Amino acid sequence: MEPLIRAQRVSEALRIELTEMVGYELADPRVEGVQVIEVHVAPDLKKARVMVSIPAKADSALVLNALNGARAFIRSQVAERLQLRRTPDIWFEAGAEVDPGKVKSLLRRIQRGRPRDLT
Repeated sequence: MEPLIRAQRVSEALRIELTEMVGYELADPRVEGVQVIEVHVAPDLKKARVMVSIPAKADSALVLNALNGARAFIRSQVAERLQLRRTPDIWFEAGAEVDPGKVKSLLRRIQRGRPRDLT
């Protein structure tokens, strides 16, 4: 099996498990409302970057510290559930936040036929 395809399959499996763990199983109140957006696994399956969406009302540094502090527990749970030959090191990062007002503005400009000026 091609390494890139395997990395994509592992990324998707990790995303599903981490979504469930972060959303429903972690008891830390600092991670309330956090959603897993996507997971990027290195081709050698040694490292995984997990992009999360942090609610606007939460302090992103506090949330990331809580998630990265629970990395060992999360990794052990992932290893138990997915039964991978090598469980990747997991690192949490804040995903790109999208301003809904900006999206609406861009969509209106596209509908009017002026998509060049995106600022």
